[in-house]
Amino acid sequence: MSKGYWIAHVEVTNAEEYEKYRAANAEAFAKYGAKFLVRGGPFEVAEGGAKARNIVIEFPTYQQALDCFHSPEYSRARAFRKNAAYSDLIIIGGYDGPQPS
Repeated sequence: MSKGYWIAHVEVTNAEEYEKYRAANAEAFAKYGAKFLVRGGPFEVAEGGAKARNIVIEFPTYQQALDCFHSPEYSRARAFRKNAAYSDLIIIGGYDGPQPS
């Protein structure tokens, strides 16, 4: 079964409230096996537009990525983010097929 990913683009509007969100989301992320692959860091906009923060979180499976988002634990954390940032988030399944050689 392929891994699942959250890909988020975030513009923080209230740093203090956003820190509450970051602290609160740890419970859900630990429960569903989340692993940060990208969490902020330098970036270059090669095409299109971007928000100030980019995040990629890996989950053991696509279903766990979905379950985490819909969990009561993450819902509590998300309440802090709603007043602290604008964000785009997609939940996507990984690719296990052939790669270029």
